[in-house]
Amino acid sequence: MHLGGPELLIILVIALLLFGVGRITRIGGELGGAIREFRKGLNAGEEKPKTDEASAANATNTNQS
Repeated sequence: MHLGGPELLIILVIALLLFGVGRITRIGGELGGAIREFRKGLNAGEEKPKTDEASAANATNTNQS
């Protein structure tokens, strides 16, 4: 099923009628903040294993010397 421009416009108008402009703006802002925090969490999760691997590699190199 493909949604085109007219269908999306109808959905937007219905959402405006149900929630109002102020509430939709607040919901959009909260959704954007949640996505930003989620991405930060993903990036932080990727950085930790890299530093742990580097620490393990340094410890192995030190022990082999």
